[in-house]
Amino acid sequence: MKRWLALACMSLALPATAEPLTLEQAIERALSSDPRIEERRHFVAAARGTLEEVEGHGAWFVESNSFLALAPQVDGNIFKEGACTPGNCELREDKYEFRGASPWLKVDLALIKPLHTFGKLENYSDAAEANIRIKDQDVQLQRNATVLEVKKAYYGYLAARDGRLVLEDVEKRLQGAIDLVQQWLDEGTGEVKQSDLYALQSGRALVARYQAQSAALERVALDGLKVLTGMARDDTLEVADRRIRPVELPEGDMEALQAQALAQRPEMAQLEAGLAARRALVAANKSSNKPDLYAGIAGTLSYAPERDRLENPYIYDPFNEAGVTPMIGLRWNWKPGVADGKISSAEAELNALIARSSFARAGIPYQVAEQYYQVQGYHEAVQRLEEASRSARRWMIASYTDFEAGLEQAEKIMTAMQAYVLAMTDYLRTTFEYNMHVARLKDAAGMMQ
Repeated sequence: MKRWLALACMSLALPATAEPLTLEQAIERALSSDPRIEERRHFVAAARGTLEEVEGHGAWFVESNSFLALAPQVDGNIFKEGACTPGNCELREDKYEFRGASPWLKVDLALIKPLHTFGKLENYSDAAEANIRIKDQDVQLQRNATVLEVKKAYYGYLAARDGRLVLEDVEKRLQGAIDLVQQWLDEGTGEVKQSDLYALQSGRALVARYQAQSAALERVALDGLKVLTGMARDDTLEVADRRIRPVELPEGDMEALQAQALAQRPEMAQLEAGLAARRALVAANKSSNKPDLYAGIAGTLSYAPERDRLENPYIYDPFNEAGVTPMIGLRWNWKPGVADGKISSAEAELNALIARSSFARAGIPYQVAEQYYQVQGYHEAVQRLEEASRSARRWMIASYTDFEAGLEQAEKIMTAMQAYVLAMTDYLRTTFEYNMHVARLKDAAGMMQ
């Protein structure tokens, strides 16, 4: 029993081995951890806040002004002797004589509800809602860009790793041939010359150089994949694919993909929302010359305790006054020059967006066609290069076997190995390019999620 408990404790203490990461898992991690996507989501939240602000202009709001100041102290009423008697009703004339100061509290308050803005509120709300749709599509655009970056890093790592392994294999065979030639030269056997040894050593040095470059590209791609998936650079990352493979061709002909792009591309949705927003802004600016109809309640309070109050309803005393009333009114802020300028600017931006929309409807199908033709061409090239790399490997192995048996010259094995390296590296590079063109075709056709 104690033994089993000890083994269990040891297993808990051991670090967990990271599972190999598939391309789909890498994309999922990147989409959930990319801060650029989160940034776009915050912009959406800001756009929603703008809509709330616009809608808030149609709700109840308060206009208020209050202050505490000093007012001249006054005793008595409006008559000079404090009263009006027959034959003696002389008004006071001591307004500017200082008798002291009184604290003065003044409060003006109005509770207002807009009733009708003649299109301003409605059009600004439509523009704000369209802006939310634009920002939403920015999130999708960044997601698509992140997917492309993950695929580039993932496929790039596989291609660089496979290239390094190919070069390591060739380097081992070259080293074996060098050792064999050195042995023959030392023993004076075999039909080899010193120049053969130099040629093989030169080939090994070149292979080592390209091997170092492939290893560097491999590390760069792997670190990039770690960054995109939210991992630290010192974390261990292993990919699930054992080698790079060409992906399947996307379904559908070019015309179907072009139609899909015009219907599903985020840019097309942004253009539609942008046009709606600009039209709404043009209408809102045209409505700015119209008044706002409102209703509400207004009140005022003014109080100076060191001044006697006047109760006469025909006399207004700004220092001691109180009142409240319901109201309905029109508020008009008419600036025709400013309004005309805003209308002209909004119409110009709308016309510019219409021109961009026209170009997009022609340019997006071209983007799809460009990637479609690239995919078809690279797909054919991958198939041919796969056949070429297999044949070149057979040639290299046969030449090396013949060389070991003393039936082939060193020059021939160098030629075969060079052909194999060129064919294999070209195959890996073309497969990488093909996979990326497929990814770009899906992006151009609006197929990425």
